[in-house]
Amino acid sequence: MIELTVAQKEKLVGELRQVVADAEELLKATADDASEGVASLRARLQQRMSDARVRLMDLQASATDKARAAGHAADDFVHQRPWSAVAMGAGVGLIVGLLIGRR
Repeated sequence: MIELTVAQKEKLVGELRQVVADAEELLKATADDASEGVASLRARLQQRMSDARVRLMDLQASATDKARAAGHAADDFVHQRPWSAVAMGAGVGLIVGLLIGRR
């Protein structure tokens, strides 16, 4: 199974929301067509859209939960090892400073 990062999940959620919005717009545009084939297609599409909304909400909740967990883990690390966190911050600052200084 492919593991997505939080940013990738957020991008996917955004794209899925756009697909859902486009499909809903398509359903509204074909609302006046009463033929049997279109009615059947509309019913299937509405069911799939409903399913997609549920999955989208689950995916969004999962991404939010993982982001919260990562934040709590970082917070716990900083509280348990404050000097290590300060050293890491200083190291990152030093590296960024060196990179900026090269320009």
